[in-house]
Order: sequence, then C-alpha cells, then structure tokens
Amino acid sequence: MKPFLRHQLERHAERLKELDFLLSREDIMGDMQQYRTLSREHAEVSAVTSRWSRYLQREADAQAAQALLDDPEMAEMAQDEIDGAQTELTQLESELQRLLLPRDPEDERNAFLEIRAGTGGDESALFAADLARMYTRHAANVGWRVEVMSAHESELGGYKEVVLRIEGEQVFGWLRFESGGHRVQRVPVTETQGRIHTSACTVAVMPEPDEHEAITLNPADLRIDTFRASGAGGQHINKTDSAVRVVHLPTGIVAECQDGRSQHANKAQALRVLQARIQEKERSERAAKEAALRKGLVGSGDRSDRIRTYNFPQGRLTDHRINLTLYKLQMVMDGDLGEVLEALRSAREAELLAELEEN
Repeated sequence: MKPFLRHQLERHAERLKELDFLLSREDIMGDMQQYRTLSREHAEVSAVTSRWSRYLQREADAQAAQALLDDPEMAEMAQDEIDGAQTELTQLESELQRLLLPRDPEDERNAFLEIRAGTGGDESALFAADLARMYTRHAANVGWRVEVMSAHESELGGYKEVVLRIEGEQVFGWLRFESGGHRVQRVPVTETQGRIHTSACTVAVMPEPDEHEAITLNPADLRIDTFRASGAGGQHINKTDSAVRVVHLPTGIVAECQDGRSQHANKAQALRVLQARIQEKERSERAAKEAALRKGLVGSGDRSDRIRTYNFPQGRLTDHRINLTLYKLQMVMDGDLGEVLEALRSAREAELLAELEEN
C-alpha cells in the first residue's frame, strides 16, 4: 500500500477515537444539529477504520505465513494462506481507496430532476416524457420515491418541462452526472416518410436543500402567484387555485408546484425548488470557472454539455464523456440505468484518486 494511503488511514483511526469521545459527552444531545453531524461522520469513519483493521490483520497473517515457507511440512499451507491474504488485501486496498475519496455532503441528499424539451418540437417533448419515465422506473428499481412537482404537457402527451422530486438513499450522488444535454436519434411518430430525426432535451439535477436549514430567500425578492392546477389529479385539483408559482426577481428564476392538495404545501415545495435552482446556478458558475482551469472527465454538468446520445435504430446508448457504448437501449429506457451510473461514478472516483495522489 502506498505511504500516503497508510497515513490517511492512520489519521482516520485517530479521528474515530476523538468522535467516540465527543459523542459520549452528556451535553451532546443538547445540540441536535451537531449530534447529527458527528453521527454521520462517525458512521463514515467507522466504515473506513473497520476495513483498515481487517487490512492490518490480513497483512499480519501474510507475514506470519511467510515465516513458515522454509518448513517443508508447512510450506504448502503457508503459501495458500499467503495467496488468500494477498487476494483479500488487494480487494481491501481498492475499497479503502474509494472510502478515502473526498465526499460531497450533498451526495446524501434527495434531488430535484428537471427535464426540458429542446430542439425538435413535439418529438423533443415526447423524448422528455421518455426520459421522465426512464428515471421514474430506475427509481422504482432501487427503492427511491418519485413525485411530480410540476409538469407542462405538450399536445401529443409529452412534456415541455417536468420537474421530479426523487427521495431516497444517495439520490443526488448517483444522479448528479445526468445533468446536461441528452440527444435522441429515431423516427418520430409524426414522421410519415420514415426518416430519422435528431432531437434533444436538457436535464438538470439539483440537490434538495437540507430540510433542517431555513430557506434563506428574501421575501422582498419574490413574487408569488397562485393559479388553478392543470393535468391529472382528479376532481379536487381543478376546484381550487392551489398551484403556486414563485419568481425570484433578481435572477428571473421561476419555480412552481401543483402536486400538493393545499396552497400552503405547494408554496413550501415551490420555495424549495426555487432555492435549489438558485444554488444550482451558483454551483454551475463555480464549475464553469473550475472547468476553465481543468476539464473533468465527466464534465461540469452544464446544460450546454452534450453528454449522451440515444440511437434507437441501432439500439445504442453512448455516453460521450467516458466513451461508454451499450447496445441495450430499450433496457436502459425501461429503467436499467445501473451500469451507466456506476461507470460514471467510477470515472469520477478515478479522477479524485489521481488528484489525491498528486496532493
């Protein structure tokens, strides 16, 4: 194992002792925010330290077996022990490298996923609906929950824009690299000559603001409108002006929600979407500055980045950032996104590990 990794792991072992002490103090329950923060860190550091302890044990086992190789009666057994230990040590080192990578606390959050139709007219709107269905089915496959925050439908049943709230374990961490331009190549249902058209949608994935943090928007900067919700939702949704649209006047950013049954609930959710969009704008600006210095493999998540092509005639999905090509497009559109998301996450981890070694 490289010296810099051993040093990092030894520091984690010391930090675990500090956290054990801090969490044992009687006054810790008086500050629930600090308690939650320390508890999360304790869980993360414990995961690293337990694997590190196992690594040291297997390292000691291999060294002990090495000393027995000169004994003819024990040599074969000792070699088997060495081989088994080396195999496990290689696996443990890989796990520890991943656990040591810098973690973005926002990865643990729920996310708002926004899909907007782009070039391509009705076909683009239909593709937006296909993407919404793809993400919804993937969420169901992994045990996440999805709710539609707002939706603007097209005449043919697609979406000009749809915003989903996805709740579950590490939603933002898994979906953050979905932000960008998604291009589709296929024969539209409106095409009478059988010609292949190219259309596009943009996807933006934003972490949901922490529910324990107060929304920091200045009321003087907001214009709040109410209106009657449209679309599916039964009789009740059309009886009252329960839908809410909030405009952030300094930036012109707009958010609305019509999913809830009450105006109060919709206003609260619209404010959360608005806060997420404002934070996403700030994050995108920071990412653009960083990208000017160093372009990451998986990109900055900017809407203008063309990240993926869905080619229906060839049954092919291509992610241009990591040169990933899969000939299982229909499975992906049916929600089988695991291989794509895992490849993107692995590519990002490889980047972070390279940066860690440089520093």
